[in-house]
Amino acid sequence: MKFAVFGAGGVGGYLGARLADAGHEVHLIARGDHLEALRTDGLRLESVAGETTVELPATDDPGEIGPCDYVLFCVKAYDTRDAAGDLEPLLGEETAVVSFQNGVDNERWLAEEIGDERVVGGVAYIFSTIGEPGVVEHTGGPARFVYGELDERRTDRIEALDDALSESEGVDAVLADDIRVELWRKFAFICAQAGMTAATRLPVGEIRDTDASWAMYRRLLEEVCTVARAEGVDLPDGLVDEWLEFARELDPEMYSSLQYDLTHDKPMELDALHGSVVRHAADCGVDAPMNEAVHAILRPWADRNRKDD
Repeated sequence: MKFAVFGAGGVGGYLGARLADAGHEVHLIARGDHLEALRTDGLRLESVAGETTVELPATDDPGEIGPCDYVLFCVKAYDTRDAAGDLEPLLGEETAVVSFQNGVDNERWLAEEIGDERVVGGVAYIFSTIGEPGVVEHTGGPARFVYGELDERRTDRIEALDDALSESEGVDAVLADDIRVELWRKFAFICAQAGMTAATRLPVGEIRDTDASWAMYRRLLEEVCTVARAEGVDLPDGLVDEWLEFARELDPEMYSSLQYDLTHDKPMELDALHGSVVRHAADCGVDAPMNEAVHAILRPWADRNRKDD
């Protein structure tokens, strides 16, 4: 099958390399120094699940690629609306655009641009990033990718995607029964981990060791779960304790991508994380004071770091 990876960074680059090794036609969409390195030297994947180097066509112009079976949409959430406007050349009659992004609003933003029928939800559980231009480093995490139709149907296209990912080495592929549950499940953890490490500038180990900080971590989780359930998302009982147990096992020096972006003057996904919680909470009439506080604390830095208009 023919894939375009829109945003060939840590997540997109990993998937692109694995799908290419499985024999699929893969086109990478990137920019800047990373794009130039991809064109010159190919994509090198340095992974705890096995390394590979693949020579793939790479461009910053979707018009050079043409219609695809699938577009794996892996840009940062703050780029979703702009990037969605560039998808048209990649779309054929049956093309599915699969969002593997942080947050619970990206699928809606995509649908507003290209139509509900084209959008598939996805969740990525992987610790990977661009180590240097042309190189994706996968340092840990299960490399689990969860996906599903937004209306929960088992369509031919979602089953074909499941086959492609399941047959790719180094990919733990999961076809979800209800992708909205999976989106909010991960969203709860991201908001707690990102919010606490960015707002306090502390690694997770120091947060765990401080009763007050750990209580705030729990409260962030609880608030997101409350908002999700108020919107009719059937999150499993015990999810808060499940994520707390997971966080107890993390490397004590671990931060989050939000904290990294904050401290390296990069655009932040704050609006798609805690800003989204605040908006959803207001829409369904529940309180989310901890998420409101984190959003207020980090807002000045997010404004400082935002991309130029």
